[in-house]
Amino acid sequence: MQDRSEFADPIARPRYTGLPTFMRTPYAGEEWAEVEIGLIGVPFDGGVTNRTGARHGPREIRNQSSLIRRMNPANNISPHDLCKIADLGDAWVERPFTLEGSHNEIEIFFQRVYAANIVPLSAGGDHSITLPIFRAIAKDNPVGMVHFDAHCDTGDDYLGSKFHHGAPFSRAVEEGLLDPKRTIQIGIRGSLNDPDVWKFSHESGMRVVYMDEFYDLGPERVVEEARDIVGDGPTYISFDVDGLDPVYAPGTGTPEVGGFTTLEAQMMIRGLQGLNLIGGDVVEVAPPFDPSGNTALVGATMMFEIMCVLADAVAERRSRK
Repeated sequence: MQDRSEFADPIARPRYTGLPTFMRTPYAGEEWAEVEIGLIGVPFDGGVTNRTGARHGPREIRNQSSLIRRMNPANNISPHDLCKIADLGDAWVERPFTLEGSHNEIEIFFQRVYAANIVPLSAGGDHSITLPIFRAIAKDNPVGMVHFDAHCDTGDDYLGSKFHHGAPFSRAVEEGLLDPKRTIQIGIRGSLNDPDVWKFSHESGMRVVYMDEFYDLGPERVVEEARDIVGDGPTYISFDVDGLDPVYAPGTGTPEVGGFTTLEAQMMIRGLQGLNLIGGDVVEVAPPFDPSGNTALVGATMMFEIMCVLADAVAERRSRK
């Protein structure tokens, strides 16, 4: 009789079976005991300034993540062997028609995650969701950040609000949640209406790597600089898929031609291994703009890459206790 012991591991079973959780991890529901890394959907795009659709991102990223296997051969990290990882479900919003109230609901969910000593890795949703996550996990100690994006997201008031997806990081600095001098923003480009739209990043001390400079330096030197900037303090990875060239990720609300490649993104995330990583997110996957599902697959892949370096960091901290 055929030995089917390999299928004791749900991740090894045929990929068309089972519930579509992130990376085929167990669904934890309300039972979070012993979970070290929590994979969380944040299906909210009420902070979008133009093309909505990112609220559908978590569901499709979950679906496409069934293609992800256990181990990353590029760095030999098998995150499921290092940590207990589970899908915690969605930080969904009961009253999504008020932006600031929605952020408060998201913050409350992540406060529970933080209180349970779980490292969050989230799938958005628009980029405004990172602010309430920071409010929950960085209230006692400002974080540094490695930020992949086409936009700095350090804007100000737009159409009567300062809390949209183009401004989470200016608000985070103002609220004492993000240390700008330990922040690097990689991939910035695109046409502008105001030449000073990202002046907050420069004036506050963030390192802004525009795409022209990125291609002069190359991903390895950019990562070396990122490591120097964030140092050994607590660091968050925020990955907006519009940082990628839209040939790789057309399903996003604000695509900008001329971005980095998926391989360059993977190489940069892998280069963050060994940092004191305390969380991350992948945002702005908008499935309605890409019926092929490829953008969601790219989002799931970047989420997996972040999960690998997060798991390595969690295991390292555990070993020092």
